[in-house]
Amino acid sequence: MTIELHTWNTPNGRKISVALEEMGLPYKVFPVHIGKGEQMKPEFLKISPNNKIPAIVDPEGPDGKPVSVFESGAILLYLGEKTGKFLPKSLGERIPVLEWLMWQMGGFGPMPGQVHHFIALEDETQRVYGLKRYSDETRRLYGVLDRRLADHEFVAGALSVADFAILGWAWRHERHKVSFADFPNVGRWYDTLMARPGVKRGMDAKLD
Repeated sequence: MTIELHTWNTPNGRKISVALEEMGLPYKVFPVHIGKGEQMKPEFLKISPNNKIPAIVDPEGPDGKPVSVFESGAILLYLGEKTGKFLPKSLGERIPVLEWLMWQMGGFGPMPGQVHHFIALEDETQRVYGLKRYSDETRRLYGVLDRRLADHEFVAGALSVADFAILGWAWRHERHKVSFADFPNVGRWYDTLMARPGVKRGMDAKLD
């Protein structure tokens, strides 16, 4: 049956459309216009109590019963478990996937997200301070990723949900004022992923 993807055209939304395409799961997009506050509607809060996109509803969840999942990292882990794809079964191989997924969720998302916020501010004093603070940290995180990818094709060894999570934010590198010329390993990894048919479909999926 078809998974419901409740989302908007954001980095966190793209993580899930890419994963669904790569995993070959049928899905239907239900746009949640965050600019109009649709994420606060009672019907959406039933499946995403933190009023954030994305969220999914799987009619064929555990034991064949419907289930809803919110938080993009949790959704990626759920989909990986459901399909057995892009999430290793052995604990040893799973550890780096979990490490890099948590790295994205805890840093490479919140920090670039602050860059997005401060770029848009009109108050120049607040804008300059905040933009420098979070831009510096965002570049540091790109550096961490670049060093990791110097001797790894993908962040956790084999292609995994951690790559999909990080890709959603690396997709906005131009908005972060980051050039891949400064982080060539990230650029190579990004181009490799973006050339995959499933990733292309996920990136082209209409989410708004």
